[in-house]
Amino acid sequence: MTRTALITGATAGIGNAFARELARRGTHLVIVARTTDRLEQVAAELRAKHGVDVEVITADLATIDGIRKVSDRLTEAGRPIDLLVNNAGASSAGWFGATDIADEDRQLDLLVRAPMHLMDAAIKAMSGRGQGGIINVASVAAFTPRGSYSAHKAWLVNLSQWANLQYSDVGITVQALCPGFTRTEFHQRMQANIADVPRWMWLKADNVAKASLKDLERGKAISVPSLRYKVLTAISRHAPAALVANIAKRGR
Repeated sequence: MTRTALITGATAGIGNAFARELARRGTHLVIVARTTDRLEQVAAELRAKHGVDVEVITADLATIDGIRKVSDRLTEAGRPIDLLVNNAGASSAGWFGATDIADEDRQLDLLVRAPMHLMDAAIKAMSGRGQGGIINVASVAAFTPRGSYSAHKAWLVNLSQWANLQYSDVGITVQALCPGFTRTEFHQRMQANIADVPRWMWLKADNVAKASLKDLERGKAISVPSLRYKVLTAISRHAPAALVANIAKRGR
């Protein structure tokens, strides 16, 4: 049976990697982003290359209207969504307490409120069908104290772990995807200085998406792509808090 996946933030980075990998597998897509032109370009490329249906939704998920538009699509009974990928995200290069609180509000809406609402809509729709999957793109930053961004991602990891347990009996798998540094537009958009990040720490978005989907098939609640980040994550979760905090001061 042909499946349909809805992906937020699908025009670049990890979201785009998910779109390309799922289309390659024959999955129909609903792709969401703020820019219609980029959405249409991605959709045309995927339709031409893989022969899948690609629907586009222009929405700003930092707004109530944007969240509502995507939630309504998730709950359409006649056009079910089998997989939700909550990927849309952004951050600021500044630290909480020094940033504009309005920017912090927007980040909170995008990284917490939006995935919460979309998860809620997806779970309610999928529960009635007895199957479905949700991937929440978090970060290894969730396991270290790094200001509001890591706090938002820690919240997402915690909720995903719980939801995976809570809704497994109705056939829904929920995963928190926790990649490390990944070559996308993310750091460029936030104007972060990444010159001192070692080359070995960078991941490819395509590999991140493939690892996540493989772990989803296994029912894993947390996916940490690559052995090196599995080791670093284990260290950050079990090392002394003062040591982890000192390392985390280097940045995102």
